[in-house]
Amino acid sequence: MTTLDSGFQRARQWLRAHPLAFDGALALGVLACMITASFADPHGSPNGPTFGDRTPDASSVLLMVLGAGALVLRRRDPLAVLAFTGGVTLVELITDNSPAPVTMSAVIALFTVASRTDRPTTWRVGLITMAVLTCAAMLFGPTPWYAQENLGIFAWTGMAAAAGDAVRSRRAFVDAIRERAERAERTRDEEAKRRVAEERLRIARDLHDVVAHHIALVNVQAGVAAHVMDKRPDQAKEALAHVRDASRSALNELRATVGLLRQSGDPEAPTEPAPGLTVLDELLATFRHAGLPVELARAGEDAALPAAVDLAAYRIIQEALTNVQKHAGPDAKAEVSVVRVGRTVEITVLDDGVPQQEPAADTGGHGLIGMRERVTALGGTLTAAPRYGGGFRVQAILPATARTGEDT
Repeated sequence: MTTLDSGFQRARQWLRAHPLAFDGALALGVLACMITASFADPHGSPNGPTFGDRTPDASSVLLMVLGAGALVLRRRDPLAVLAFTGGVTLVELITDNSPAPVTMSAVIALFTVASRTDRPTTWRVGLITMAVLTCAAMLFGPTPWYAQENLGIFAWTGMAAAAGDAVRSRRAFVDAIRERAERAERTRDEEAKRRVAEERLRIARDLHDVVAHHIALVNVQAGVAAHVMDKRPDQAKEALAHVRDASRSALNELRATVGLLRQSGDPEAPTEPAPGLTVLDELLATFRHAGLPVELARAGEDAALPAAVDLAAYRIIQEALTNVQKHAGPDAKAEVSVVRVGRTVEITVLDDGVPQQEPAADTGGHGLIGMRERVTALGGTLTAAPRYGGGFRVQAILPATARTGEDT
């Protein structure tokens, strides 16, 4: 049974790949059926039909050959083939007193039209074909108008149109299901790619914030240690201790961030909570130890923020203060305020650094870009601009409630 099914599938695939060969075989089969039926006389005896009592003449055979031969082209131009086979059938019905079954070719052609066009066309063409052929048989045929042969033409043409329409509907249904499945697969792939891109961007922002902040602190403290190493060794040791603390903190945060990239089966990732405003004092302490005076003002801090908003606020303050330490000059001071206003939380970082006479050379930094991406992803707004009289101002307004469906 398996071998038979396999052979049938191969033959079916070959015929689909060679439709002209299939139509040629169909035309030969229809011709054989018509010639065989032409030898049968439905009224040959009182007991019923007889076979071999009549033989088709040359004109009938020619019409049968023409009708069957036209079916080879039924896929290329179904309507033209139907018109030709219908005309051949009319000629046979009108000119022969004992008509041969040329109608079979018109039935196949009507089925093809119904299966390869739309439903309105099928209704119009089907009704015209049924009416013309049935009326011709009733008016010009050798039997009474109510004979079963005449009603048979009506029934066969009607069934051909109905069967062709059913095949077309099923083919359209299958195509729609296949197209829907392919579209769902494409959508699923696009959604997966989008999520991967968003996650890569988020991790890139985290890595940038962590590295920029801690490396800036290490750079400042290392410079202090090198400057006072000979004259004030105690102060140099204190600066080196801050370098050690900053590097340890950087390693811990990097470990936590890279842990997100681990696959199942990898060693367990760190379990300490992500940075947030609850550890803001510790963050500001690292800047104070690095020589940047920072003042903090907070209001409305009782209600907890969503994890994504809390982390974004922490990273914005971290990045803004890092920029102050890198670009505002050695005597700059900074002010940080975190204010809860209704359904939003406002993060403001101010400094009084000396304004630069010329823009700093572009070093490829992504600090402001990263802050803006974080805020935009949460549906907030960010403004960053120089202050009148000197210094810089960064303000972010974040929603105090996470978006629906947002991972927190």
